[in-house]
Amino acid sequence: MDSVLIRVLWNNLVSIANEQARALRRTTFSPVVREAGDLAVAVLDRRGRLIANAVTGAPGHINTMRTAGVAFTEAFPADTLRPGDHLITNDPWLASSHFFDITIFSPIFYQGNVVGFIGSCIHHTDVGGYGMGAGARDIHEEGLWIPPLKLYDGDVPDKALHAIIKRNTREPEHVIGDIAAQVSCGRIGSERIVSLMERYGLSDLQRLSDVIIARSEEATRERIRQLPAGTYHGETRFDIPGSDEIILRAAVTIDNVKGEIISDFTESSDASPLGINVCLNYTIAYNAFTMHCCLTPEIPNNNGSMEPFKVIAPEGSILNARYPSPVSARHVVGMHVPMPLMKALYQVTPETVLAESAGGLWSVQIFGRDQSERPFASSMFNFSGGMGARANKNGLSATCYPAGISAVPMEVLEAEMPIVFDRKELIRGTGGDGQYRGGDGQVVEFHLETDKSWMLNAIVSRTAHHSDGLGGAEAGAPGKFEINGKTVTDPRKFVMAPEDRVLLVTPGGGGFGQSK
Repeated sequence: MDSVLIRVLWNNLVSIANEQARALRRTTFSPVVREAGDLAVAVLDRRGRLIANAVTGAPGHINTMRTAGVAFTEAFPADTLRPGDHLITNDPWLASSHFFDITIFSPIFYQGNVVGFIGSCIHHTDVGGYGMGAGARDIHEEGLWIPPLKLYDGDVPDKALHAIIKRNTREPEHVIGDIAAQVSCGRIGSERIVSLMERYGLSDLQRLSDVIIARSEEATRERIRQLPAGTYHGETRFDIPGSDEIILRAAVTIDNVKGEIISDFTESSDASPLGINVCLNYTIAYNAFTMHCCLTPEIPNNNGSMEPFKVIAPEGSILNARYPSPVSARHVVGMHVPMPLMKALYQVTPETVLAESAGGLWSVQIFGRDQSERPFASSMFNFSGGMGARANKNGLSATCYPAGISAVPMEVLEAEMPIVFDRKELIRGTGGDGQYRGGDGQVVEFHLETDKSWMLNAIVSRTAHHSDGLGGAEAGAPGKFEINGKTVTDPRKFVMAPEDRVLLVTPGGGGFGQSK
């Protein structure tokens, strides 16, 4: 294929994915999708391989499309599908590692054949069960588990599956509405791909996919071949209330003959009894994201560019959870995966890495009934700490790295449920000092205007451990989580009284380089 044509087609694929991501943000009920962009949209080939994705989205959503593609194409071979089919799953070990993220694949048909898929993954308001917290004792307490199934069969919705989803969620209208938005995304995205194929005379996507994936893989391997061979080590330590100290250790081996990098997390912590464990596909997703950011940011993100980055994590460890480990709050550990990797890469390419960031976003979920007895369940509203400083820039304040999603605005939350934010502001000076300062954390204080009890799930980290600086810089300040002025050390869900107040202080990011 001509290189100019490949570039034109590639840009079109990304544009189609971006268009559908914007459409999802406009049509979903969930504030964390609509306002924060906690979603992913991708174009995949007939074999379920990721070709291109929208620029918006969390790495844990985008890069796990790769494993979801394998799962769907194994469960539903392309030749068994028909127009109007839509596939669904939220299996943590096959998709985005917890029940809240529902993945839907829509086959793209052209001239009677499946030529690819439009995939979408969004964070849903509620999936029943324990909720968005770390207190469940095993996976089955955490909510509704949807294996790979047909949500629609030839444009006919599976009424039994829809009824099961509605009956097992606290806000069924919102959940079913968001699923409908994903189906619409798949339908319109498929139409756009077919129009693209007709415009450029393509009979299928396979040749284009093969070229994009092969070129991306070779370019990635060539970049790795330019790095010094060897094994480099990094470690991060952090805390989660109710848990022992968590240690993630990475031995990063660069093989500049094969053009391959192996990240070995063997010496990391064992699985936790809390719902903070991470499925291997999520660990692989954030490992690939880190390597891509630090080493190959100019190369397209797809199956090919992820292939040279391998992960070793023993089954039963906190980064490779074994069934039936609870995983609902997997992000609070999984988003720390980049930290030891960048400490290792600092020894190879110090100009491309960050000092430690606050890590996992602080997420809060609230359940209750308002004064009119209508139930409400907050979608995850996230509060970010400081981002680590870089080799030539200060870290960003209150920025969720590495998730890449925004906070849900206070005004939106106050309009949707009886919550009142008493305070939300940056805490200057909480980022670590250095040649370049780490980003600052923030303080958030809120209560509910209600005469009824309500329930709180909050997942925080780094309340005892700071975010390390790099190159002799200082660490960021740790965070704080209080209810009515008392420090919280229990990870379980709380039954709250109407007058209770919650205070969250997120950690600062580490600095970079010694102060002059």
